[in-house]
Formats: sequence, C-alpha cells, structure tokens
Amino acid sequence: MAAEKSKNAAYDRLRKAIKENTPAHAYLFYGEESYLRQTYVQQLQELLIPKGSEGFNLHRLSGNRVTAQDVADAVETMPMMAQNTLVTVTDWDIFKLEESQREQLVELLNDVPEYCTMVFIYDTVAYKPDKKMKELTAAIDKNVEVVEFQGQPRDALVRWLQKRFRALGREIDQSTADYMLFYCGSMMDNLVCEVGKVAAFSKEPQVTPADIDAVAEPVLDTRIFDMTNHISAREYDKAAAVLSDLLRMQTEPIVILGAIGKELRRLYTARMAIDGGKDRFWLMELWQMRSDYPAKLLLQSAGNVDHAWCKRSLTACQTLDRRMKSEKNIDREGELVQFVMELAQQ
Repeated sequence: MAAEKSKNAAYDRLRKAIKENTPAHAYLFYGEESYLRQTYVQQLQELLIPKGSEGFNLHRLSGNRVTAQDVADAVETMPMMAQNTLVTVTDWDIFKLEESQREQLVELLNDVPEYCTMVFIYDTVAYKPDKKMKELTAAIDKNVEVVEFQGQPRDALVRWLQKRFRALGREIDQSTADYMLFYCGSMMDNLVCEVGKVAAFSKEPQVTPADIDAVAEPVLDTRIFDMTNHISAREYDKAAAVLSDLLRMQTEPIVILGAIGKELRRLYTARMAIDGGKDRFWLMELWQMRSDYPAKLLLQSAGNVDHAWCKRSLTACQTLDRRMKSEKNIDREGELVQFVMELAQQ
C-alpha cells in the first residue's frame, strides 16, 4: 500500500528495507493508521525472528514504567538459535523521561548492536517530539527511522478492500468500495472487522451496498451526513430518527453537535461551490477527501438549500456550541433535539 513518496519517504524506506531484508536497527512508529503500524511490526518479526525462537529473541516492553535500563537489557541480550533479536517498546514516551534516563537512552541509540532491531511504538500515547531536548533529538535523527502511518489514499484502500474480499470468496467493485469507505470510514483497523461481517452476510459473490447497509456499522460522520441530508430535504422524521439512534447509543450531545457543525460547514462550502461554478474536485481538495463519492453527495445535498439557510444554520450551531460549553445545568440533549427540529423547520 504505497504512500506518496514525497509525503512519507520513511514509510517507503521501511517497505523497501523489509522487501530487501535490510531493516534498520531502530524505528519509531506512530500515526493514526494502527492497522498498518501493527502490520509492519509483524512483518519485521517474521523477517527477523524464526518461528519457535520468539521466547528467546522477541522482547516486548510496554508502558510508562519501562526504564532505559529495561530497554538496554533487552537490546543487549544476545540472540539464541537465530541471528537477530527484535525489541518493541510500546507507549513509552521518550520525550518525557527524566534527564538520567534520556542520557542512557541516547547512549543506547548511538550504539545499537548489529544483531538487534528495536521499535518504539506510539499507540495510545501521542508522539510529540521536543526539539529542546537536543541530544535526544540528534540521536533520533541520526539513528532512528521515524515512520508515520498515515491514512491511505483512496486507490490503495480500494485495492486493499478488493483483496480482502477476494480472500473471503467475494468481489467488490470500485463504486461499492467507495460507498463502504464512506459508510465505514477509511481506518483499516475498523474496516477489517466490517469486511468480515459483510462477506459473511452476502449471499452472492458480488458485494452490494445493500449488504453493507445490512450489517456494517456506520461511522459517526456517516450518520451525521444522513441527518443533515434529511434536514436539507425537509425530512424531519428521518433526521429525528437518526438523532434518536445516536442518543440511544449514549453518544454525547456535544460530540453530536460538533459533528453536525463540521457537516454544516462542508454543506456551506458545497453551496458556495455550486454558486461559484466549482466542481467536486474543488471540494475534494478543500476537505482533503480521498474519493469523489462524498463530494458528489455533498453537492446533491447542497442543491436542496440556499446560501442564507447554510449561513443561518451554521451560526445557530456555533451559538448552541458556546452555550453547551459555558452554561451550567443546560439540558444538552433537549437543546440538541430542539436545534435539529428548528433546522428542519427552516
């Protein structure tokens, strides 16, 4: 799954190193695409550690209680019945270590044994490098491949979906794959589960949007798009049903309102695109969409409202957002229901 080289050269070097069996001695993995991140950790393990020798040569450390000495002990443990060792350290924020720990880590990074590959994995902890820690920053720049696992582009995701469905005895065409990415989101970790559900449900070799609707779980953005689409079409009952489902699932009203605000901004820009003679590609670039499918839907929805409605709705949303965040004892759920009803009545 190729990333754009100009944007993520370290990712391309990692792929090439694994393909050519020339991994670096130290990596730092972070980024939103957790499925890809874990995939490449697994590929490094398969490349370096013979099956059956994991107990001797695979060392996993995790959490903020890890010390630099723990890491050094694992790194300096010689391989047994193999040529290499792999050390993974998960959610250990190296930029929050005390000075003595940082110094020991710097020393280790500058002298990683030839037989060892170590991987720092930022999973639930955010990766926030601190340039003020000059010695640590310099050691990382010199010795560590820092790889960000970004969300993948549309074409790569479509190919990946087609490959996974094919492995389960199903086929999915490009337009249906685009629909699935819109409906389920583009994070591969979530898509793995949804592909399995849809493939098991589908009665025919070819997956259809109806199969996805039947068993897949839509992401919040998709539900909110449906709600605003119903509102713009003056279908209050349907919009209210979506909102009721979200509240029944105990989604926080402020979260729902935030998502509505985002969708109203997108709808506003789509209306501006129509008024200004812009096309769906302008919207895709503006909102960094991975495919034109959501852009087409936005333009269709924006055709049902005018500029003034978009402006009033967005202003009302911002006002309610401020009230929810500042007023005490406000009935957030009730205010949200009232807001959606007023949007539909406008």
